[in-house]
Amino acid sequence: MAALLKLSGGTRDASELIEALLVAAGAREKTAPELATRWRQLADDIGDALDALPPPRQDTE
Repeated sequence: MAALLKLSGGTRDASELIEALLVAAGAREKTAPELATRWRQLADDIGDALDALPPPRQDTE
């Protein structure tokens, strides 16, 4: 399944989302390990998708 994330801050917002998922996963590791694992996987999947994006174009004048 694919999803489209529209983030006004672009990749910076996506990076913050990844960081938040990893922090939340760390906080739930002992009380909800399955949920923590899921959140880490989501963070990894988003990171992989960001890595697959083409590099930004730099227009030269």
